[in-house]
Amino acid sequence: MTDKLVVLWASGDKEVALKMVFMYTLNAKLKEWWDDVCLVAWGPSTRLLAGDTELQEYMDRIKRAGVEVLVCKSCTDMYGITGDLEKLGLEVKYMGQPFTQYLKSDCKVITI
Repeated sequence: MTDKLVVLWASGDKEVALKMVFMYTLNAKLKEWWDDVCLVAWGPSTRLLAGDTELQEYMDRIKRAGVEVLVCKSCTDMYGITGDLEKLGLEVKYMGQPFTQYLKSDCKVITI
């Protein structure tokens, strides 16, 4: 059995990002609530992240803590922000197939 958490962050609401998604994801890794933690930015969350330096700095802390961070390339292409998020050192890739694999596996998935 795997002890992996995948958090799918799709909300374009900054308060949701700060008060739930980022806080829980970071603490889940730092406090070892899960062995592996993955944060997937998808949809409106990608646009929010690209335009907000506070969220970008927080995301850097999340990455440095050892959380795997993935960003949906289809979404960033639609918003015209792929290069912006790649410059932040984020892994931008097509997420349909990988996310389907997460759902089919025994990892836990939270969607926000």
